[in-house]
Amino acid sequence: MREVTAEAKASLDITNDVCPITFVKTKLKLEELEPGEVLEVILKSGEPLANVPRSAKQEGHKILKVEQQGENFRLLIRKGE
Repeated sequence: MREVTAEAKASLDITNDVCPITFVKTKLKLEELEPGEVLEVILKSGEPLANVPRSAKQEGHKILKVEQQGENFRLLIRKGE
C-alpha cells in the first residue's frame, strides 16, 4: 500500500479539547476550506481519535492519514463536495 501524501491547506490543534467540541471545531475549520482541500488535525487518543475521523466520514469527507506523533495523533482530512 503506498503512502498518501497531501499538502494541508490548514491545521487545527484540538489536543486541549474534549468531545463533542473536538468535532465541532474540526467541522467549523473544514467549512473554511474548498472541496478537495486538506485539513491537518492534531488530536489525542481515546474519544477524539475514535470520534473525529468517524464523524468526518459521516459528513462526506475522506480520511487520508492517521499517524501517531509522540503522545498525540495527526489526522489528514480531505474535504468532500
